[in-house]
Amino acid sequence: MQRCVVLLLLFAGCAALENRVVFHPAPSDPNAPAPPLPIVDVELQSADGVTIHARWCPHADSRGVLLFCHGNAGNVEHWGIRAREFWHTLARSVLVFDYPGYDRSKGRPSEQGCYDSAQAAYDWLTRVQGIAPERIVICGESLGGGVAVDLASKNPHEALVLIRTFTSVPDVAKEVISIAPAIMVNRFDSLKKLPTCRSPVFLAQADKDRLIPFAHAEQLRDASQTPVRLHRLAGLDHSDPLPASFFVELRRFLDAPH
Repeated sequence: MQRCVVLLLLFAGCAALENRVVFHPAPSDPNAPAPPLPIVDVELQSADGVTIHARWCPHADSRGVLLFCHGNAGNVEHWGIRAREFWHTLARSVLVFDYPGYDRSKGRPSEQGCYDSAQAAYDWLTRVQGIAPERIVICGESLGGGVAVDLASKNPHEALVLIRTFTSVPDVAKEVISIAPAIMVNRFDSLKKLPTCRSPVFLAQADKDRLIPFAHAEQLRDASQTPVRLHRLAGLDHSDPLPASFFVELRRFLDAPH
């Protein structure tokens, strides 16, 4: 019953409540030790002056950089396992960042705030670290897929990697209430933006995902104007750990000529 009330308020157009449903920031452990070297915490400044917390994981034998846009819950510490998996299996440096209102990042969560923080992360890589755009893989998981597509539509990059993500937030919500697309504030419209991305795309979608149906990945694949690899995460749900086969296929994709 409580869930029904929340949904009714949400789809009545209450932006503040909608944001509470879409974004789930979590505080980190205040007693957690600092990350081991060479991993370092960095502060970024978004275009509107908001301080964004990020974590830089350089690789000594880096084949490039993976810029990771995480999902709607947790913070960079909670997503540290994923960052380590990319760092280890792809032999790439990794930059993972938080969105406004997440843990040590200032401001409040919003769609535009997510886009601005991603742009700040990209600018830090290219302007401060001197990384060439053609060596940056933009990657997003779940909600982060919508952030990654927006960033990739505006900036040159090596490849775009999307993991268990959606065509748009309203397309996910309409599975519950059909009128949702017309009145939701948060859009994250990847289906509209993906055709403007000019680099190869790797899509990984779980075929037992109870939150984002597999059809979302098929629609994104069909909308792309560049080479696409759709990798099926067989038997997996939305939050299941990624199997070793995913990282094998992703590295093969990134290493292949396009």
